[in-house]
Amino acid sequence: MAKADLHIHTTASDGHSTPQQIIKNAKKHNLDVISITDHDTIRGYRKAVTAAEETDITLLSGVEITADFNGRECHLLAYCFDPDHSVITQLLAQHYRSRLERGKWIVNELTKKGLDIDIEEVKAEANGSNIGRPHIASVLIDKGYVASFKEAFIRYLSDQSLGSIYNEYYSHHKVIEQVKEAGGAIVVAHPGNLYSEDELEELVEAGIDGIEFIHPSHDYDRQKQIEAFAEKHNLLKTGGSDFHGGDKEYQKFFGVVTINTKYVHRLIRLTDQRKALKV
Repeated sequence: MAKADLHIHTTASDGHSTPQQIIKNAKKHNLDVISITDHDTIRGYRKAVTAAEETDITLLSGVEITADFNGRECHLLAYCFDPDHSVITQLLAQHYRSRLERGKWIVNELTKKGLDIDIEEVKAEANGSNIGRPHIASVLIDKGYVASFKEAFIRYLSDQSLGSIYNEYYSHHKVIEQVKEAGGAIVVAHPGNLYSEDELEELVEAGIDGIEFIHPSHDYDRQKQIEAFAEKHNLLKTGGSDFHGGDKEYQKFFGVVTINTKYVHRLIRLTDQRKALKV
């Protein structure tokens, strides 16, 4: 079976492996197709292009976009878009700024709770990458407030701990529209138990192309439920390891949590047709 992993993160966002290391690891695990889907940036994808060309691995353009869905965050995976299209460039530039502002807001909330933390420390931890909660967690660990990422999220960084998280992300409607404008396909990431049936129906109405049914957080029953939902609505089915590296919990999924490339072929057919209509 030809294998694909369409959900991978690198040091360009909150992953621990460089794009070049991802390509090397994909080759080691006999992956045929991959997509680097860093949070709100394609810098990792761009750095992986040359390395992928030196192998027989097919690298699809990808990004995990954070959108505003009825006042809360929603993660949407975009694939096979034109990475140089102006709408993608503008969207990701806006979301870079949004991530920085959100990071400042979270740091401010933590200081209200008596924690001595500064946004400059978080920016240093991110080292030029898009700021995410894992970078804030790293600072909390370094300063001795928590012992692990898990504790950091449970005590301070979960949606439950922070309440309604400030964000300036584009709406899910706008993200879907702009990814399609750039010739790409848009997929709901790791739905798990994040959405009710009605909310998934709302995303379908908004124009999503697919849904991620294979993911480490999905047990067999949930996977089958999502797959049935995708078939009911004739949606693309995607999946991957959501690999970040660094943690043994992530390491064990790479090369194992994969999808058959037959799902990739359908994805590519759709986006090829979409691009052809714009010529």
